[in-house]
Amino acid sequence: MQTPAPVDYARATSVEHALQLLEQLGPESRLIAGGHSLLPMMRLRLARPECVVDINDLTDLDYIRLEADELRIGALTRHSAVLGSPVVGEHYAILHDAESRIADPPVRNRGTVGGSFCQADPAEDLSAVGSALKATVVLRSSQGERTVPAREFHAGPYETVLGDAEMLTEVRIPIRPGAGSAYDKVKRRAGDWAIAAAGAYVVLRGGEVADCGIGLTAVGAPHFCAPEAEAYLVGKPPTEEHVAEAARLAAEACNPRADQRGPAEYKRHLAGELTRRVLLRSVDRAQGRA
Repeated sequence: MQTPAPVDYARATSVEHALQLLEQLGPESRLIAGGHSLLPMMRLRLARPECVVDINDLTDLDYIRLEADELRIGALTRHSAVLGSPVVGEHYAILHDAESRIADPPVRNRGTVGGSFCQADPAEDLSAVGSALKATVVLRSSQGERTVPAREFHAGPYETVLGDAEMLTEVRIPIRPGAGSAYDKVKRRAGDWAIAAAGAYVVLRGGEVADCGIGLTAVGAPHFCAPEAEAYLVGKPPTEEHVAEAARLAAEACNPRADQRGPAEYKRHLAGELTRRVLLRSVDRAQGRA
């Protein structure tokens, strides 16, 4: 079994302390909470931080609340807490759908929302959900806070716009009254990464789609989203024909790569089919049928 390279360890007692440690230790330091993404990469020596900063004591970043017409989720909130939250389920079933498909209960009990976003894995579920919901992430450094749209947070595979001494502290999702949402995923076995996955929300008004968002993961969709498909659907009745065309546009926007999980065209097909399914389910939920 491979083991990580030697690494120093520090434990933060507050957000301010964590930021101080990141400044003192330099750009080769990494935050760690659940560790389910970082530790495997360290064992394979794909990640070789000089120091890990443990932030599990930062309980003030563990919350789910409604504030200023937004659903706000702290970065240290565990996946299992999101899955079990009635507030989350009331407003966005997509989050319950996605969380129920992330790995397995031990991972969901330890893994965090902030860690998922910051890992920026090309097959990561919450990154697609955040893009679908047009969420905003709050980033904090010793110089203050800034907000970044989720669709601009990921700069590429395993890359984000986080600065060297900056941390993600919160995810903010606009509340959209009447929105229906859903997430679906195809994987080879329980607990595996997605071969392809899609999420969506739909707001209906006067029999037409007034607003929608589409998120995709594991299929090479730029910024985990499909804006052309969203633009096509807005202003149209949510018929199966219109939904199918939006799904086709979403699949066209993808750039999947062949790997051990399947050929590129198979993944593109899945992207379109999963988008069609989550859009139809979102429409049903918006109409109160599911």
